[in-house]
Amino acid sequence: MMLKWLSTFPFVFLQRKRDALNEELQFHLDLSIERNIAAGMTAEEARRQALIEFGGVERTREQCHAQRPGWWLGTVAQDVRYALRGFRRNPVFTVAVIATLAVGIGATTAVFSVVDRILFRPLPYADYERLVSVGLVQSLEKQEFTLGGFFFEWRDNQKPFESMTFETGYGDCNLMDGNPVHLHSIYVAQNFLPTLGVAPVAGRNFTPEEDVPDGPHVVIISDGLWLSRYNRDPGVVNRTVDVDGHATRIVGVLPKGFEMPRLQEVDVLRPAQMNVAEQHTVNSGIGFPLWAFARLKPGVSVAEAKAAMEPLFLHTQQWIPAEFRKDFHLQVRSIRDRQMEDAYRAAWVLLAAVFAVLLIACANVASLFSARGAARERELAVRSALGASRGRLIRQTLTEALLLAVAGAAAGCVMAEILLRVFIAIAPTGVPFLAAARLDLRIVLFTVLLALVCAGLFGILPALEKPRAAALAARQTKSGAQARLRRLLVVAQIGLSVVLLSGASLLVRSFWNLEQENLGIQTRNVITVQTPLNWERYPKGALDFRLRAEAAFRRLPGVTAVATSNSLPPDGWHGGIRYSDLQVVGRPPLANGVGGSVVWREVTPDYFRVLQIPIVGGRDFREDERGLDVHLAILSRELAARLFPDGNALGQQIEHAVFLPYRQPGPVYTVVGVAANAKNGGLTGQDDPEFYELKTNLHPEIWDNHHFFLLESSLPTSVIVPWIRSRVAQLDPTAPVEIDTMKQTVSRLADRPRFETALLGFFAFCGLLMAVIGLYGVIAFVAAQRTQEIGVRMALGATRGNILRLIAGEGVRLIALGGAVGLGASLAAAQLLRSLLFNVGPHDPGTYVAVLGLLGVVALAATLIPARAAMNVEPVMALRYE
Repeated sequence: MMLKWLSTFPFVFLQRKRDALNEELQFHLDLSIERNIAAGMTAEEARRQALIEFGGVERTREQCHAQRPGWWLGTVAQDVRYALRGFRRNPVFTVAVIATLAVGIGATTAVFSVVDRILFRPLPYADYERLVSVGLVQSLEKQEFTLGGFFFEWRDNQKPFESMTFETGYGDCNLMDGNPVHLHSIYVAQNFLPTLGVAPVAGRNFTPEEDVPDGPHVVIISDGLWLSRYNRDPGVVNRTVDVDGHATRIVGVLPKGFEMPRLQEVDVLRPAQMNVAEQHTVNSGIGFPLWAFARLKPGVSVAEAKAAMEPLFLHTQQWIPAEFRKDFHLQVRSIRDRQMEDAYRAAWVLLAAVFAVLLIACANVASLFSARGAARERELAVRSALGASRGRLIRQTLTEALLLAVAGAAAGCVMAEILLRVFIAIAPTGVPFLAAARLDLRIVLFTVLLALVCAGLFGILPALEKPRAAALAARQTKSGAQARLRRLLVVAQIGLSVVLLSGASLLVRSFWNLEQENLGIQTRNVITVQTPLNWERYPKGALDFRLRAEAAFRRLPGVTAVATSNSLPPDGWHGGIRYSDLQVVGRPPLANGVGGSVVWREVTPDYFRVLQIPIVGGRDFREDERGLDVHLAILSRELAARLFPDGNALGQQIEHAVFLPYRQPGPVYTVVGVAANAKNGGLTGQDDPEFYELKTNLHPEIWDNHHFFLLESSLPTSVIVPWIRSRVAQLDPTAPVEIDTMKQTVSRLADRPRFETALLGFFAFCGLLMAVIGLYGVIAFVAAQRTQEIGVRMALGATRGNILRLIAGEGVRLIALGGAVGLGASLAAAQLLRSLLFNVGPHDPGTYVAVLGLLGVVALAATLIPARAAMNVEPVMALRYE
């Protein structure tokens, strides 16, 4: 039975020789000849009539072969060999199609795999669509937060949520077992993980008995800590470890890939152990800051939840002092919106850019196949005249198209993996989830299928057309529809390229402005050191440790100055107050809420020297003043100008009002100097005026880990870093040390715009390259198609310059039309980039002039190459071309 089945596929398995069929056909032909001779014909006539009656041996052989099951599969290998020979004869076409498909598929797949993590990926929570962030926003804090008194009032009286929970932010700790390590710990409510829909992969969640004031010391550790510290030992659950000097029990392990709703790093979760009653008394009766999250009830939208919470907000808003009550507003939004924020716009821009590249690639492939089909019109007509059926021609052209599409898709998948790795390598840490990006199988299949459809459709179009008799007499015949299609595709490619080039050029201009921005500080040779201390080891405060560390750093070789500050420019966390909280002594207080915010820094005298911030008026702080019980201040030039428009700031006294909960007199500071402005809103943000307070040794110390040492060093960082760690270890072996340079800190601020500019620039280059290839192909085809016409014109007296204008004119018209279409589209699309630009408008004239100039030069070069070739055609050879 198997042999009988295999015999139906001799072309695949047994490869029977064709001799038997030839002998059978020859037998029937000889029999017919004998009959004709017996009828009285001559031998020659008898053979001629037999062949006429037989209808041709070759055709009959093909008809017999076609009777076998699956006969058409036997032509596949033949079609493949024929296609490969054709590709070898025309390598430019082959390489152009494969390269175009590879770029289109590779870029699309890689970038979609990146933005999918931002725009479309599911969050690692159960029913994540129902999770929202709930809180207050105001002028000093644009991210929603809430206060303890507000939260518990809302939680007990709300109706739109199944549950509400909170976290209190960072509470860093040190794991003391073995080698001490600094950990990021976050205090959370007992129902935090259940509200998010997350369950520990080992152990359990906190119990209600553990989340009470003075409750037991327990933690849930992250998967990363479980792996790095305990090698994922299941026995770690219920193990007791030393955390900040306390015996602490590990009760659970978070799942791999767990993320906090605010995307903070987390090593351990600890129960908040919140005293609810206390939250209605501390901090002027409104409680400590919290960050609240909730799970919507089924069928309740975010807008409905906000509307339902509005009465509760208005009720609790009355607890805020009337002076700035109106500055607070209710915010309810999805977790995804909170996480993504400004990444949304950049992700959509990149996605639009990469789809533009994909469209250019498809248009280029279509244009190349159209030109190739027109060039092969005579070949197909001859094959049809020799008996090839329409189906046979379609199979041949489809085989060629699919071979190219498969090769391009394979190259595209390889390119996608390479590009994705490059993107991850050069990406800034601020782009959410990029490090976890992987090739997305859905988009791989989509782009590969699109490539197959595009190549297949445009590849078989020539075979679908009925061969024209004129094609047998000449190598090419003019087809107006195909010519118009090719021109339209080239115009579309040029237009899309203009859009990409314009966007990339605007980002390049923006990034250049960013790099040239004057920060107002010196970043070279400045090292920053942070030592997050365990407050339980320093119950009387960390002042003594910091003074001894400062003295130790001053003794290091190469260190020329040491300063301390509670925050660092030009970005990051910094203390802030309202401008209206400042009152010049002897003047009436400012109206509450006016003037925006002011950056407040506590610094030591060498701060301005290390960062080279000029003192433009008065003097710097003196070292001996650190031992005095005085309140001294240096104002930034902007703040001095606003508080003292007459320019007389030195010696003036400024009171910093406090609210407990109503306005009360605060410390009075004497202004001793005015410093130049320094950036504090990041590279692109709005800068605020600054108030520098001298950090003395006698003022009450507020415990926090926002304390930086700034070292000015003439030695390389790699040399001095080990010495810094050694000095800190001598003072406190358990103190973690975090070392960075100001240059690296500032460079990281430019990582995201640098990344966005590089990506969009890459896409613009790809689009321009493919558009130029398409333009070159069309003009080269036009020149080849009009070769005989060129010969006639030259024979009639046309000069080479006339021929150059004839052929180049076609390209110039396409360039002009595509440029005009692209310019209009660019001006319309540029508004999407407004939030990504710095010191350059979305309709910057210089940028568009430069883009059109670049496109004109490059595209004109692509046009002149085939035009010059046509100009050099010999008339005699051209007349004999057909």
